[in-house]
Amino acid sequence: MNKETSNDTSKETPKGERIAKFLSRAGIASRREAERMIEAGRVAVNGARIDSPALNVTAADKVEVDGNPVAAAEPSRLWLYNKPVGLVTTERDEKGRRTVFDALPEELPRVMSVGRLDLNSEGLLLLTNDGAIKRRLELPSTGWVRKYRVRVHGVPKDEDFAPLRTGLTVDGERFQPMSVTLDRQQGANAWVTIGLREGRNREIRRAMEAVGLAVNRLIRVAYGPFRLGDLKPGAVEEIKARVLRDQLGLGGGEDKTGTAKKKPVRRRKPGGAGAPAKAGMPGTRPRR
Repeated sequence: MNKETSNDTSKETPKGERIAKFLSRAGIASRREAERMIEAGRVAVNGARIDSPALNVTAADKVEVDGNPVAAAEPSRLWLYNKPVGLVTTERDEKGRRTVFDALPEELPRVMSVGRLDLNSEGLLLLTNDGAIKRRLELPSTGWVRKYRVRVHGVPKDEDFAPLRTGLTVDGERFQPMSVTLDRQQGANAWVTIGLREGRNREIRRAMEAVGLAVNRLIRVAYGPFRLGDLKPGAVEEIKARVLRDQLGLGGGEDKTGTAKKKPVRRRKPGGAGAPAKAGMPGTRPRR
């Protein structure tokens, strides 16, 4: 192959990364949602609106979404958040209910939730600024167990949970086997620990109803290796870069020691109001 041919070949390899991945890493939206935003004509590169995700961009390119400039991706970060009851895990609620993103501390950058917890559920919710991490942690193929402390009304026996351990079908939807441990009876209620590897909409509540038990409290206490611990309701704490690197195989930014960002981010003061996120970016918090 002559020199001229070699140079032509190098020009055929685009530099940078795909625009949807760039937007995802910048915390704008998941890669799939970013592709929909591009197709809707909401994304511009170097002043020209694009309608196809088949484009690579570099740090030298100027990328805008809805006319707002998008900064290059920051180092990947992950936070633990103790979600209180009464908040919905969505960017904007059609019923006007308060959302998780309304309640987050002002100093937090744009973040996305990893999965969801419903209105009446509480406990550990992971937040990230990196759409690739969000997608990776949500995939059932990661095999990470989500653990819950569940309070049910009644006096169940261990054998009552056999259908949950073998897997059951509710309203035509098949639930994978769960690990279920009957912990203790407390008056008219019983506490149960449940582990599952994929979470469907209201899965635990629906499964319990199928065996005749009503859930009156549900707390997620772990998501894979990440645990709620003694984090107080409404508080946020960032995962150390070293832990993020070890658990996800990431560099964790430029912090090679893993000692950065050790100070927890505390919940906002009572009465504080969060600004609404930009429309069309579900599951994200706007950059302040």
